[in-house]
Amino acid sequence: MKIRITPLAERKLRERLGSLPGTIKLLYDTGHACGCDGINVLLILDKPDIGDLHVEAGGLPFVVNTQHEIFYEEQLKLDADEHTTAFVLTSDSQLYGKNIQIRDLRGLELSEYHSPSSCEILPRSN
Repeated sequence: MKIRITPLAERKLRERLGSLPGTIKLLYDTGHACGCDGINVLLILDKPDIGDLHVEAGGLPFVVNTQHEIFYEEQLKLDADEHTTAFVLTSDSQLYGKNIQIRDLRGLELSEYHSPSSCEILPRSN
């Protein structure tokens, strides 16, 4: 798998990485067994998880889980929006998402991280 990173996306990713070590993970997040469609997200992790595969992405440390690799074509392009925090993931034949967000999870234990699913109904805060 290979991701071509545009200069704008590379600049924004490097800004998010900062001076701390980290790995960027492309994740197809299906929530917590709710059965609805998933969304693409970018995570910044301390290190790759067991089962992650290295993805060629220029000089950036990118991985994808072996089980999620099937959701993506072999050649992808990652761009960014100049005015927002969103990224855009495409291939020659499809748009994977134009509002892909990035979450920095460095320093968190897996048990601390809870990704709200789009299928969950969360209580309102007053």
